[in-house]
Amino acid sequence: MKFAAIDIGSNAARLQISSVLENEGVISFKRIEYVRFALRLGHDVFSDGMISPESEVRIFKLMHAYKLLMDLHEVKDYAICATSAMREATNSAEIITRIHKILDMKIQLIDGSREAELINDVVVQSLHPKKNYLHIDVGGGSTELNIYRNREKLASKSFKIGSVRLLEGKEKAGDWEKMQNWISQQKSEIKGPVFAVGTGGNISKLYNLSTQVDEHKTMDFKELKRVADFVRSFTYEERVNKLRLNTDRADVIVPAASIYLTAMELAGCETIFVPDLGLKDGIIQMLHERMQARRRANS
Repeated sequence: MKFAAIDIGSNAARLQISSVLENEGVISFKRIEYVRFALRLGHDVFSDGMISPESEVRIFKLMHAYKLLMDLHEVKDYAICATSAMREATNSAEIITRIHKILDMKIQLIDGSREAELINDVVVQSLHPKKNYLHIDVGGGSTELNIYRNREKLASKSFKIGSVRLLEGKEKAGDWEKMQNWISQQKSEIKGPVFAVGTGGNISKLYNLSTQVDEHKTMDFKELKRVADFVRSFTYEERVNKLRLNTDRADVIVPAASIYLTAMELAGCETIFVPDLGLKDGIIQMLHERMQARRRANS
């Protein structure tokens, strides 16, 4: 049995198809297809407030291609979730309606709290049961922060600070202060050290560029800063040709790194755990849980 998740972000759109595995009553998911395409909707929306006609054409072509792939894999169910850029675009409703009418594909606009919830559902399983965590999920248009204690979520907040938004200089005055105040308030209510958890394509790439790669998928604050400074020392062209970064990753990775580092510093986090998980994994799990609920209802 296979499920598919499409995540339309502010920088890229991703399709993940996973099969459901069951071993001695334990359910797990195996990624069997993953396609990422740089739509870069945030460049339109954060500057002009709407999705351009050219970008709409690319969205349509990409959704059509993803639909063909899902048909070939014969997926049981799928869901399409769009986040910050499409959420803020003044013409998103019209585009969603046209895609639904022509391709019969329904795009769901989800807010920051729902986005965080879907990611948290998969991330929480990888956390230590007796530690405090600040989960930092940096996207193109927003950053979701979550506080965990003993695998229980205590607080969650979405901020309009993202890698594309920073790159375009479109963050608003006071946004950083709001994040600082929120983290300080949460930190004051937690006893003991706080560890960071980082999700998003940029932190995964920064981790892969680190010399501190280990089986625990962690790196310390100093190493993250060293890698960020290392990447920053190259020009955009050098990041693409020497570091072999994707063209749509090479420009946003530096502002993304600054968000992770700032959040970690404010919370006093000395290390960051980087699981290979994200919104797409949360969508896959949600689809499986929804199917299980239907089966129970019909039994």
